[in-house]
Amino acid sequence: MSPERLKTLAGCGDPASLRSALSELCTEFGRLTRLDVFTMAEARKRRALCFLRLESEAQERQLMAALGAARLGEDLLVIVDLPS
Repeated sequence: MSPERLKTLAGCGDPASLRSALSELCTEFGRLTRLDVFTMAEARKRRALCFLRLESEAQERQLMAALGAARLGEDLLVIVDLPS
């Protein structure tokens, strides 16, 4: 994921604001059809696992190339480090 975009997402303090920021970010690639955000904490580190889908595979491939997202099954996965 590009460092600037990752910083923007990492600045989100809660799942709701992260969901909103991701939704806005995804609009440049296509319409978001699914977005699930799960937070976890491990060894003083907080992370969000963000699973998302866009309308088409072509849009998803563009998002993957631009943001460095990974495919996990049918979903794209973006991992965001959150403030502790």
